[in-house]
Amino acid sequence: MEMFCYQCQETAKNTGCTVRGVCGKEPEVAALQDLLIWTLKGLSFYGVAARKKGADTSEADLFVAEGLFTTITNANFDPERFVALVKHAVTLRDQLKAKAGVAGPVPEMATWKPSKWTVEELVAKGATVGVRSDPKLNEDIRSLRELLIYGLKGLAAYTHHAYMLDHRDDSLLHFLQEALLETTNDKATGDEMTALVLKAGKMGVTAMALLDKANTDTYGTPEPTQVNIGVRPGPAILISGHDLHDLKELLEQTKGKGVNVYTHGEMLPANAYPAFKKYAHLVGNYGGSWWHQQDEFEKFGGAILLTTNCLIKPRDSYKGRLFTTGPAGYPGIPHIADRPVGGQKDFGPVIASALASGSPLELEKGTIPIGFAHDTVLSVADKVIAAVKSGALKRFVVMAGCDGRHKERQYFTDVAKALPADTIILTAGCAKYRYNKLNLGDIGGIPRVLDAGQCNDSYSLVVVALKLAEAFGVSHPNELPISYDIGWYEQKAVIVLLALLSLGVKNIRLGPTLPAFVSPNVLQVLVKNFDLKPTTTVEADVAAIAAGK
Repeated sequence: MEMFCYQCQETAKNTGCTVRGVCGKEPEVAALQDLLIWTLKGLSFYGVAARKKGADTSEADLFVAEGLFTTITNANFDPERFVALVKHAVTLRDQLKAKAGVAGPVPEMATWKPSKWTVEELVAKGATVGVRSDPKLNEDIRSLRELLIYGLKGLAAYTHHAYMLDHRDDSLLHFLQEALLETTNDKATGDEMTALVLKAGKMGVTAMALLDKANTDTYGTPEPTQVNIGVRPGPAILISGHDLHDLKELLEQTKGKGVNVYTHGEMLPANAYPAFKKYAHLVGNYGGSWWHQQDEFEKFGGAILLTTNCLIKPRDSYKGRLFTTGPAGYPGIPHIADRPVGGQKDFGPVIASALASGSPLELEKGTIPIGFAHDTVLSVADKVIAAVKSGALKRFVVMAGCDGRHKERQYFTDVAKALPADTIILTAGCAKYRYNKLNLGDIGGIPRVLDAGQCNDSYSLVVVALKLAEAFGVSHPNELPISYDIGWYEQKAVIVLLALLSLGVKNIRLGPTLPAFVSPNVLQVLVKNFDLKPTTTVEADVAAIAAGK
C-alpha cells in the first residue's frame, strides 16, 4: 500500500514519504490519519451550521482539537486508536446533523459511514481522501490547504493544553472548524487561502497567550533555575512530552512512595515553575531532545511516561516499562486513560513499574539554566536596555523551534558557538538542546542563552520583543536588533512560524530545509511579503546576522 505524507521536516528526500514514514508511521496509520482529518471536516460541516442556529456544539468543538492533536508527527502510531477516534467523530457528526438543519445536498465527508468498523475498511477509505486524492487540484491551492491544516494541528495542540487547565476561548475551537471546512471549498482563491493562513497565525498568538496564562495561573511564573542533569539512586519515572497537568498528577500520586521523577525533552521547563519546586522527588532532567530517546530510555532503566508527541518506535529493551497517555499511542504499549470529570488519571501502573526497577544510569552531571520567560526577562529590561545602549549587547538571536535527527542540524550548534560574544540567544522548544549545554558565558550577568521554555513558550519571545520595541520607542520589533534563525520539525513549529508572520515579523531564517508542502509560488509570496529565507552556511548566516541582515 502506498502512502503520502509530507507534514514534517524529515519527510523523505524533502518531497514526501510514500513507503513508510521517516517517523516510523506505517501506511495504514497514515491512511487512518487522513481519514480522521476528513471525518473532522465532515464534523465541522455540521458544527459550523449548528452554531449558526444557536446549538450547543461544545463536545464536538473540543473533540476536533483532540483529533487534530493525535495526527501530529510522532504522537500516535496505534491503528486501533484511530478507528475509535474516527468512530467518535462520525457519532458526534450525526448527533449535530439534526441540530444543523442543513437543506440541500451535503458533501460525502458529512454522510460517509462504513458498513463495518474494521481497520481494513477504514484504511481503504482513508487511501481515497489523503493529500493527493484530487490530482486535478491546483498545486498552490493544495499547498495553502496543507499549510493551513498543519498550522491548525499546532493550534489544536496548544488550545487543547489550555482547556485541560480550564482556560477557554471558544473562538479558537470554532476557528479550527471554520478553517477545516474552508479547505474543502473549491471556490476559495489563493488570496483568500493566504489570508486564512495568516489568520491561523493570529489565532496561534491567541492560543499561545491563553496557554501561557493557563500555565502561570496554575503553576506560577517560571523562575530562573539551575536544573540538575545528574541522577539519584532509587526507583524512577521519566516523563516526556508537553503536558504539565499530567506531571502535576504524577507528582501527587508518587509523593512519599520513594520514587524519583525526572523530566525529559520538552518537559524540562516544568522545573522552573514554583508549583513543581515543592516536590522534593522531582529530581531534574534526564537526557536531551526527543530523537535520542531510544538510547536514553534504554539507559534510564525505570518507568517512562509519554504524554504527547515526540514518541518514536520503542526498543524491546524498554517496551515493558513504557506508557502513553493523552494524544500519544503505540501498538502494544499500555495507555493511561483520560481523567474522569473532576478526577485524576490513574498512574498506578506507571508507579508499579517504577518500583520494580532499579536506579537510572547516569548520563552526565551538572546543571543547565532555564526559566527565562517574558516576566523574568522584562524584570531586567533596564539592564538589557543599558547593555544595548552601551554597546555590550549588540543583537538578540531568536533560535527557537524543534530539534531533529538530520545531521544538518549541527548547523544550529555551530551558529550558537560562532555568534559574537555580544549577542544573546532567545530560545524555546527542543531546539535548545543543540546549544543549552554550551558554556557561552553572559553579558553583564545576563546569560547568553535565555530559555523561555516549551515550543508554545515562543509566545514569551514575542512578548519580550514587543515590550523591548516599546521601551526603545520603535513602532515594531523589526526595527530592533533582533534576528530569527528558526529550526522546525513538526506542526507546532508551523503555527509558531505563522504566528510570527501574522505579527509582521520579517527576515526569518528557517531550516534545516524549507517545508516540502510549500509550493514554489507560495514560497515566493512568503519571500516577497516577509523576506522568509532558508538557512545556508554557518559562516554566511552568522555574518549576515551580525550585520543585521
